[in-house]
Amino acid sequence: MRILGIDPGLRTTGFGVVDVDGQHLHYVASGTIKTDAADIGHLPARLKIIFDGVREVAARYEPHCASVEIVFVNVNPQSTLLLGQARGAALTALVSGNLDVAEYTALQMKKAIVGHGQARKEQVQEMIMRLLKLPGLPGKDAADALGLAVCHAHAAKSFAAIERATQRTRTTRAQFKAGRTY
Repeated sequence: MRILGIDPGLRTTGFGVVDVDGQHLHYVASGTIKTDAADIGHLPARLKIIFDGVREVAARYEPHCASVEIVFVNVNPQSTLLLGQARGAALTALVSGNLDVAEYTALQMKKAIVGHGQARKEQVQEMIMRLLKLPGLPGKDAADALGLAVCHAHAAKSFAAIERATQRTRTTRAQFKAGRTY
């Protein structure tokens, strides 16, 4: 299974591609999509660069699924809103390519990679280098994206096992609190 991890950012969006073969993880590629070519005040142009860049990465590496970081409210609501729009551009690019997308918080990714949710970027870089047997440290944004892919590689196995164990059929009848049935 090939997984594409995306760490969305308005200036720099990181991507990382990992192959999963049983218990083994294999590095495929990583890098960043930079929006420096567009004017800082021209948001639509920056979002288009992110959208096009993520679609190009997905087309080039042909992943089976993707994982994207969930954005939380920061101190500055305006920057959170802008980051959310960058995330939306990346998500739209992924789903337009018919990829299943899983979402993880930075805390979940850090716990999966380093072992605790308050890990620094440098610790994530170091662990990604070790886990994927890289010759050097990946960039911070690329390391986060690779971390999201690795996090999903571990979580996807659990999700698949839960899905197999709880094969449910869609209910066509339900009862509301007031006793009405349909």
